[in-house]
Amino acid sequence: MKEKAVRADFMYYVWLFFLTAVFGWLWEGLLYLVKDEMYVNRGFLTGPWLPIYGMGAVMLEILFHRWRDRPALIFVLSMLLCTILEYAAGWYLETKWGIKWWDYSGALFNLHGRICLVSSLLFGVGGMLLVWVASPLFYAVYRKIPVKCRVVLGALAIGLFVADATYSAIIPHTGVGITYR
Repeated sequence: MKEKAVRADFMYYVWLFFLTAVFGWLWEGLLYLVKDEMYVNRGFLTGPWLPIYGMGAVMLEILFHRWRDRPALIFVLSMLLCTILEYAAGWYLETKWGIKWWDYSGALFNLHGRICLVSSLLFGVGGMLLVWVASPLFYAVYRKIPVKCRVVLGALAIGLFVADATYSAIIPHTGVGITYR
């Protein structure tokens, strides 16, 4: 039986954005901790979030939730959409600030060091798991949180994020592992 698509409210997407942006920050911090044996804040922002993860997750959920019963399709579409998003973000950051926040130049099948095959495949797996498994579970938990709490905490997170983004637009975080052109 096909699952009926649930139309979530705006605050759900706010929470999904922050949950996945913080997850991305933790994920990349852990990867560099294991790889380089040192912690690296990989983000453009100072705070504990990587908005590219949040933006990608919200886009995937909005666009692909209707195909939850088709994980292979979600895999392919997530791989394509997230690869385009990562390339565009890399190009923008390099163009705007002359800084390369990531570089896949040494990886097989890379394009200008901004994207590569392995990361694209991981985007497909991550998008599939997000839309197929994580988002429905998160939505079930989200609905149990009182509405007032959802709104207040969501608004607080937005306020902190805007303050961080404003600060970082003036003085971008350029930590270890970032290359300058």
